[in-house]
Amino acid sequence: MLRNFLTVGGWTMLSRILGLIRDQLLAAFMGAGPLQDAYQVAFRLPNMFRRLFGEGAFNAAFVPMFSKVMVQDGRDEARLFARRALGVMLAWLVFLCVLGEVFMPQVLRVIAPGFLQNGDRYDLAVSLSRITFPYLVMICAAALLAGVLNGLHRFGVASAAYLAFNVVGILAIVGASPFFPSVAYAAAWGVTASGVVQLGLLAWACEKAEFGLMPLWPQLTPRIRLLLRRMVPGLIGSGVGQINLTVDTIIGTLLPAGSVSLMYFADRINQLPLGVLGAAAGTTLLPVLTRHLSAGDVQGAHTAQNRSIEYVVLLTLPAVAGLLVLAGPIMIVLFGHGSFTEHDALLSAQSLRAYAVGLPAFILVKVLSPAFFARGDTRTPVYVGVGVLVLNFILNLLFMKPLAHMGPPLASSVTACVNVAFLVVLLLRKNALLVYGSTLSHMGRVGVAALLMGLGLLGVESFVSLPAIFVTRALWLVGMVVGGAVFYAALLHGLGVVNLSDVVVRIWGRLRRKVG
Repeated sequence: MLRNFLTVGGWTMLSRILGLIRDQLLAAFMGAGPLQDAYQVAFRLPNMFRRLFGEGAFNAAFVPMFSKVMVQDGRDEARLFARRALGVMLAWLVFLCVLGEVFMPQVLRVIAPGFLQNGDRYDLAVSLSRITFPYLVMICAAALLAGVLNGLHRFGVASAAYLAFNVVGILAIVGASPFFPSVAYAAAWGVTASGVVQLGLLAWACEKAEFGLMPLWPQLTPRIRLLLRRMVPGLIGSGVGQINLTVDTIIGTLLPAGSVSLMYFADRINQLPLGVLGAAAGTTLLPVLTRHLSAGDVQGAHTAQNRSIEYVVLLTLPAVAGLLVLAGPIMIVLFGHGSFTEHDALLSAQSLRAYAVGLPAFILVKVLSPAFFARGDTRTPVYVGVGVLVLNFILNLLFMKPLAHMGPPLASSVTACVNVAFLVVLLLRKNALLVYGSTLSHMGRVGVAALLMGLGLLGVESFVSLPAIFVTRALWLVGMVVGGAVFYAALLHGLGVVNLSDVVVRIWGRLRRKVG
């Protein structure tokens, strides 16, 4: 599981780095203003449906069923189930896409009510949303194919295909902008084109795995009915984070122009650890839990859950400490160029700190949710999700005026913590979670190491401030990050969390074997 965790995490990290380059281009060309706000809303809409119907609810219901059919009924029956599921999904997505294209003006009135105060921004958002909306058809179908590949334990291929989104996006911004009215239009067409490329790559990977998935005509067979029954409540249970972000966007459109952009770029940095660790943990843990539970190995499921918690805590807490201390320099170095001013970067850093507070909770939701889904329970997270959505909306209304662009991120962080607390309590009551004493000890020592690392960075920053020239700024930031990482590793070694000498010996041995 750790090898698969690192494989998915590695590919996701590469994708996030390319995504960072794409976002830097968006910031440099469009800055933080009405044009950027309109594009971000246009992208948020299909991306929300992708997370809900593709990576979220559908995969939460589909992957356990697919893995179980594979174990109990064999490869051919699992392939038939996947083809039928793909046929039903495509029929639903095409219908949804047509509705979205026709009623896009009305949809934008709901998710971007603040744009109505500026007719030009509203009209631009409608046009861009109609360009990006077909992306949801391709990417949700691609998510199903990726779920099949994950069920076949081909995690690397499934994760690598998502690089196409950022590669195509970068090419569209850089190469196609002169042929469109603005960079926003080129970026919007890049989103839709990337969906076509990703779907094609994953379909090719399934063919290479001798598991071709030509969709069948939609039929509501007993298995498909069960899939839909499990999927419908999962729309809320597994999509709470995305729905909360959409609520943040709605509130953001009511704030001064540029607020949506400030929150977006902060969230993109927050998504580096969240996307990498959350995607890796959720993607690799769900099939493992399903396999253990299908075989009646409850103890093995508990062990896998504990190991996953330990992995994400080990890597998440230092990220939180680093983001809280270095948010300003990070946003200035990465985005403070072109139309995105240094002042914009510092304002966005305030949103980043608010997001970072809830980062461990955001990721732990990804680790705890599979414990329900692997047991075929997609209903319980719904009840938690409804309460969390209501709480997030209330907190957004309370925070939006006094905290402005920091309000929605802080509301999301608080509700994520509440979400984790309820999931833990419910899992414990169902005897679906058994946290070992060694895991609690591990988490405590990691927390101490992360706290000391953050204090160390804060001390260094107070003596050596950020330089004025970009090159020296970049070197300063790299030095702080690398220095913090080395200090954190030394603290982990000193506190007995890891043995660095053993790690070095293992890495050296593996390199020698590969070279040999």
